[in-house]
Amino acid sequence: MNTHFIGFRGSEYHSAIKVFGLPDFIHLILDHRMYGDVGEHDILIFGPKADSNVISQYSWQDHEVW
Repeated sequence: MNTHFIGFRGSEYHSAIKVFGLPDFIHLILDHRMYGDVGEHDILIFGPKADSNVISQYSWQDHEVW
């Protein structure tokens, strides 16, 4: 099970870490490519810059946290 942070910027990222712990993946935007990283039991945490109902037509490199 992995935790994914989606659409976090700045200080809200640090607040999310306090609540959920470090993420396994960081996604700048919600895009179709992101779903290739998401497993059946993964947890998706949406930040204030991400709308879970809108998938971007663009893609961006995701970051795996070590």
